[in-house]
Amino acid sequence: MDNMESILSIKRYCNSLTRYSRRKTRVVNIGNVGIGGENPIRVQSMTTVDTMDTMGSVKQSIRMIEAGCELVRITAPSINEAKNLENIKNELKKRGYDTPLVADIHFTPNAAEVAARIVEKVRVNPGNYADKKKFEEIEYTDVAYEAELERIRNKFTPLVKICKEYGTAMRIGTNHGSLSDRILSRYGDTPLGMVESALEFLRICEDLNYYDIVLSMKASNTQVMVQAYRLLVQKLDEEGLQPYPLHLGVTEAGEAEDGRIKSAVGIGTLLEDGLGDTVRVSLTEEPEFEAPVAQTLVERYALRNGHKEIPEVHEIPIDPFVYSKRVTREVLNIGGSNVPRVITDIHQIENIEYKDLKCTGHIYLPELDKFGMNDLGTDFVYSGSKPIPFMLPNGLKEIVNFEQWKSLEDRHDRYPLFRLSEFISASDKSVQLNFISVSIEDWSQELIEVSKNPTIVFILHTSNDHALPELRRFYFYLIEHKLDVTVIVKRAYEEKNADKTLLYSATDIGGLLIDGLGDGIFLSTENYSYSNKEELVKDIKFLNDTSFGVLQAARTRMSKTEYISCPSCGRTLFDLQETTAMIRKRTDHLKGVKIGIMGCIVNGPGEMADADYGYVGSGRGKITLYKGKEVVKKGIPSEMALDELIELIKEYGDWRDPE
Repeated sequence: MDNMESILSIKRYCNSLTRYSRRKTRVVNIGNVGIGGENPIRVQSMTTVDTMDTMGSVKQSIRMIEAGCELVRITAPSINEAKNLENIKNELKKRGYDTPLVADIHFTPNAAEVAARIVEKVRVNPGNYADKKKFEEIEYTDVAYEAELERIRNKFTPLVKICKEYGTAMRIGTNHGSLSDRILSRYGDTPLGMVESALEFLRICEDLNYYDIVLSMKASNTQVMVQAYRLLVQKLDEEGLQPYPLHLGVTEAGEAEDGRIKSAVGIGTLLEDGLGDTVRVSLTEEPEFEAPVAQTLVERYALRNGHKEIPEVHEIPIDPFVYSKRVTREVLNIGGSNVPRVITDIHQIENIEYKDLKCTGHIYLPELDKFGMNDLGTDFVYSGSKPIPFMLPNGLKEIVNFEQWKSLEDRHDRYPLFRLSEFISASDKSVQLNFISVSIEDWSQELIEVSKNPTIVFILHTSNDHALPELRRFYFYLIEHKLDVTVIVKRAYEEKNADKTLLYSATDIGGLLIDGLGDGIFLSTENYSYSNKEELVKDIKFLNDTSFGVLQAARTRMSKTEYISCPSCGRTLFDLQETTAMIRKRTDHLKGVKIGIMGCIVNGPGEMADADYGYVGSGRGKITLYKGKEVVKKGIPSEMALDELIELIKEYGDWRDPE
């Protein structure tokens, strides 16, 4: 591939990999709100109450709007709910709210056709609008496949014509977990299958000269989600289709910090590349809590155009559409085939004691006079200029500034951190492992030569506001020069704000991990000051837990149970938040196990595509349990369902008793 072809391949999914430049799209007007073009990135969410509960829907919509939602989505699973959207809309207008409403449609074209005459936008899922999902593999001839496409055209065309007549916008929203049997049979469970699922419907729209369309490629797997959006943009360009706006979201992200981290890894990675025109963060919480998270993600890019210049990428050395971990050499237990490592910053702790290491996941047990370690026990601590004065817990290693390290008598499991110039001039180095702090400004022939030393691990940092692209540019330099040096990414944020740190680190480092770049994570407290040790160790624990959360959300190191839980909507058949909390309480010790918790059959089993076990509402007070995609038990009374789920996990050998 020559340079010009490489540049074109980059531009098919983003304008630049080093300069922040938002993708230019056509404008789609949803009522009084414009999406795409020069409009700001819009924030939206979805109601969770029964759509037939008019006043409940209105009150919840108002809470969402006042929290920052610029569009409100409401489920319309049947004609009755679709018709009731008019009552909800009228009541909102009576109260002075003209925020556009979006009807969410699954399985029911007739409900979509009713809703399109009432609300400003309808969302259809191409996986279930005209197809049924039975998890069957079907062999199609080209002629038979074309006949299927004609069947879809006949079923979908009436909705397109209604939308044109009423000026209603549409989102064609592919979900990874609800791809039709037809798509899966031809394209497999792949990002390409997701893209083709949407393009089949989009081509029909363009044939009918209908262009008021927003597209989405949502998945609970952040790697798949990012790859699908990128591939979608490339395919639109390749086929000469319109540059439609993108709706970004990670499905079934979950709750609390884990849900926020997972959303930021997926959404933030794409925002960094200038992709995305409207955002919905899906949390298993009240919907008014979603908008502020989305706003925090989006607002970061308002001033991004003024960032420090980064050397241009003329040839992209990785495949942005397929995950492949960068090949690095193993140094001690870092790099190579090892999982990414976590470095926890304890350098500000004065007079450190055994008990202070609890914030790093290493817990001193005084009655036994030994340490235990939980699932979030860090791999390395950075003590800076204050080496730990006692023997380290088993499994923990320490990083010490070179000036202090060289005077240590006991260097067992203790390794030096150098500046580049220090390492070049130093005569005393570790024979096993040496860390060097570097940034893109250090790129030079000297650095190239140093990186060939088999004991070296780089700790890569940046102060650029456009952090992810600068860090990525450094990795590209290494790949271009065929250097396999192991690299850990360090971030130190200026503002002491837990919410922003959570989301920004998930974006900056998670986005690199999505592309297979990075052998570890190091979140530093170096820019913060503390008045007491209690506040400091609380922050250290937060950064340590966040580090493990980012690795898990990027699918690069599984350290705890993962819950793939939908954000609830008017279709939900049980209290999703309460049920998720109940299941988490009994199962959160099952490291690496993925449990899907879905409020109704629309979001399961497909939406929890890569869960190990599924807990799905199948009727009022009734639960269906899944092992993978297979139904195992149906119609279980909800009061018995959690015990039955645990028995199922035991039956398949994934259970262990909590310690």
